[in-house]
Amino acid sequence: MEKIVILDFGSQYTQLIARRIRELHTYCEIFPYNKFPEDLTGIKGVVLSGSPYSVNQPDAFKPDLSNIRGHFPLLGICYGAQWLAHSSGGSVGSSGNREYGRARVRWYDPEDTLFKGTRPQSQVWMSHGDTILNIPDHFTVIASTDEVDIAAYRIENEPTWAVQFHPEVYHSEDGMLLLEHFVKDICHCKQDWTPASFIETTIKELQTLLGNDKVVLGLSGGVDSTVAAVLLNKAIGAQLYCIFVDNGLLRKNEFQTVMENYRILGLNVKGIDASQRFYTALSGVVDPEQKRKIIGKAFIDIFEEEAKKLDNIRWLAQGTIYPDRIESLNITGKVIKSHHNVGGLPDKMHLKVVEPLKLLFKDEVREVGKAMAIPDSLTQRHPFPGPGLGVRVLGDITPEKVQMLQEADDIFIRGLKKQGLYNKVWQAGAILLPVHSVGVMGDERTYENAVALRAVLSTDGMTADWAPLPHSFLAEISNEIINKVRGINRVVYDISSKPPATIEWE
Repeated sequence: MEKIVILDFGSQYTQLIARRIRELHTYCEIFPYNKFPEDLTGIKGVVLSGSPYSVNQPDAFKPDLSNIRGHFPLLGICYGAQWLAHSSGGSVGSSGNREYGRARVRWYDPEDTLFKGTRPQSQVWMSHGDTILNIPDHFTVIASTDEVDIAAYRIENEPTWAVQFHPEVYHSEDGMLLLEHFVKDICHCKQDWTPASFIETTIKELQTLLGNDKVVLGLSGGVDSTVAAVLLNKAIGAQLYCIFVDNGLLRKNEFQTVMENYRILGLNVKGIDASQRFYTALSGVVDPEQKRKIIGKAFIDIFEEEAKKLDNIRWLAQGTIYPDRIESLNITGKVIKSHHNVGGLPDKMHLKVVEPLKLLFKDEVREVGKAMAIPDSLTQRHPFPGPGLGVRVLGDITPEKVQMLQEADDIFIRGLKKQGLYNKVWQAGAILLPVHSVGVMGDERTYENAVALRAVLSTDGMTADWAPLPHSFLAEISNEIINKVRGINRVVYDISSKPPATIEWE
């Protein structure tokens, strides 16, 4: 299979490069900057990502590219462009004026293969403090901005281009056209990677990997685990055993509803009520990372216990997707938050893990689900955190708090669906805050809980804007929650975007 390889230098945008290339129907994989794949089969081109480092830092990532340059078409982005110049004898240094955000780029050669068809004064997105000061003689400058003389260049007599801006971000007007030229005209990819081809390839890979082994899959009721289950079911059929655990942290009535949906899909599912087990394990715990790890471990323990009741279970399947892995640990070693799929696994686990969706983004998972005829009611569900309401009840968790949040959340979600807003936002939910506020109900003073409503707009979950829901709708939902949910007397709306915030509060 054809693919583009991205070498990751730790940029927050690396995964977005991958997503953009996949939108061009071309498969790509991300590898650490110093781990170029040994198997070169199907590699059509290489992208060097950005990085939080300066090439002049002693601890910067400085790979040897001698086995890549000239052998594969190469595109350096931001740090990648700077490292190519620096490692070839050019110089990179701190610029007088740092460029962050929008800039206008001027092309010196509008017929250059990478830039043909782009606007003469195209808007791009910059994010760098260093700049390329000088380049070797066999490098040719092909673009500048008002602040940066060398905004883009190509290397003569080899298929290598480099840009100091980020073509992958939405704000770069001709960024997708530039990437398309690299994929199609420079790497000569066929652009035939589609959801259908992913399904076909993944089923074959699963059959080869798993053979006649039995697999236990922990279902969550969400899009990711559902699509993973259907893929596995197509690959190994009766060898798949699904378990859906009620951890006491699900949405209102979710356990019963989801169990029925899974039976309709023809999956072999066993439902387990482990609510009290999770409540006991979480008793008195307030640290969000600790909550996630406790919940993750409890899930794994239950799956292992259930696996022992079956003969020769060797694999644990999970619906892990790419953003889960990126946020849990990136190439710089910085954890944003642990996901229960990848952050809560004990050191010694008696089952091997299989993750058929681990390289896909959420929107790609939905497309794969649609291609397998999974109903929209399942594929279009909002993302829901693996630890469930455990990370939406801020502070310590009790059954009473969970029930209170379930009621408030249910009013919010039902309201979104009723008003035709549910499918217009990426994710929504209520958060029970660890504060009490004074209120007045009737002639009595109250001192009760506050909840925050959260709704965001996104395409992949890596970045998100708060959703500007109608004020009249928010007023209606606030009124209904306060009137119907005993113990809540204040409702607020979260207007933070990601970054700097995250979608979930914990």
